[in-house]
Amino acid sequence: MQPSRELSRLVEIMAALRDPDTGCPWDLEQDFSTIRHYTIEEAYEVADAIEREDFEHLREELGDLILQPVYHAQMAAEQGLFDIGDVIYAITEKLIRRHPHVFGQMEAGDSDAAKSRWEAIKAEERARKAARKGEGTPSLLDDVPVGLPALTRAEKLAKRAATVGFDWPDAAAVTAKVREEMSEVDAAADDGNETALHDEIGDLLFAVANLARHHGVDPEAALRDANRKFVRRFTYVEERCRQDGIAPADAGLDRLDAYWNEIRAADKKAG
Repeated sequence: MQPSRELSRLVEIMAALRDPDTGCPWDLEQDFSTIRHYTIEEAYEVADAIEREDFEHLREELGDLILQPVYHAQMAAEQGLFDIGDVIYAITEKLIRRHPHVFGQMEAGDSDAAKSRWEAIKAEERARKAARKGEGTPSLLDDVPVGLPALTRAEKLAKRAATVGFDWPDAAAVTAKVREEMSEVDAAADDGNETALHDEIGDLLFAVANLARHHGVDPEAALRDANRKFVRRFTYVEERCRQDGIAPADAGLDRLDAYWNEIRAADKKAG
């Protein structure tokens, strides 16, 4: 078996790994449930490489990500459900159907027109799917995946609702909502009501996700960046403790804050 630039070779390799007689014992033990978290992790690895503009790493991570649908399709084929050809057919059919301005006779228009057309076609698809299942009128929110990270799902739910006008008029109105939710968090905390505090913090996070949306910021990406910044700055604090010969747990908050302020000042100067 030799490497190749062809998708068919990757499919062959995956089939060999899953061969009951000669395959890899670890690969043979896997199923959809055990592999799914790898699929999610690989998508995040791709996003991380893009955010860092590490394109050599991106090439590698895209390969890891492509492996995931091939892996799932191989397991499905073994159960007689579908194969990789069915997966490719489904996505090519969908792309052609959702782009009548490219593959049909409809006028292209601008980006906003194309986006509106895409959403209209998706709404029609949801209605047809509900009809096939004998369900009533589908909700606009039905196909926003539950498995998304909560911050991403909050942004997508509100964005979907906004397509029918259910939205704050501008970013200033969302900012006011954030302040309102923050005051309700404070009130719940003062009352010592843990259930209310849980609910109010959830409402606050939902409002913040929408504030990001109104400013054109991806809330999940922004939080990932904030996490990365925190790790870098806290690592600096740990290094400064080592330089001063003291354990972080023994340094005290004042000293830790002083180290933190050093790296914050350096970041501002560099920025």
